[in-house]
Amino acid sequence: MSTAMTPDEAFTRFVKESTPTLTRTAWLLTGDREVAADLVQSAYVRTLQAWGKVADGAATAYARRVIANENIDRWRRRHREVPVPDVQDRPAAGSFETRIADADRVVRMLAELNPQQRKVVVLRYYDDLAEDDVARLLGMSVQAVRSTAHRALTKLRRHYAAEALEGGRA
Repeated sequence: MSTAMTPDEAFTRFVKESTPTLTRTAWLLTGDREVAADLVQSAYVRTLQAWGKVADGAATAYARRVIANENIDRWRRRHREVPVPDVQDRPAAGSFETRIADADRVVRMLAELNPQQRKVVVLRYYDDLAEDDVARLLGMSVQAVRSTAHRALTKLRRHYAAEALEGGRA
């Protein structure tokens, strides 16, 4: 009796396990839930088409790359960035509300970055990819990734400091 999974079972398992991570990544890149869902679906279609070629354990990285590339293509087609939707004011303190407010705050801060900076920050620090992986995904040099990340983090620090001075949570 064999316990090995069929390719269909393996792909189904991959989709179930990777959906939250890929959806968060796509949402942070786009700021739009519907566009993020479309990107994830496109990534699954392309990953399924390449399923036999995708190395074991590399399916998530492959799908993440598809999301990044599809998002770049979307920007090129539209010639403009989709704005991040307005997020409501910070709710009263409480564990669930605080976590939601913190996530909203991160999205607001990411909205302050230009599209290239946002992609680098999300892939480098949120998805914890190495600089060379981010460079490969975005078609940049490693030095360009480093300098873009540096400029983005400087901008985020300034935004954070200004928010703290205005009475926001530090």
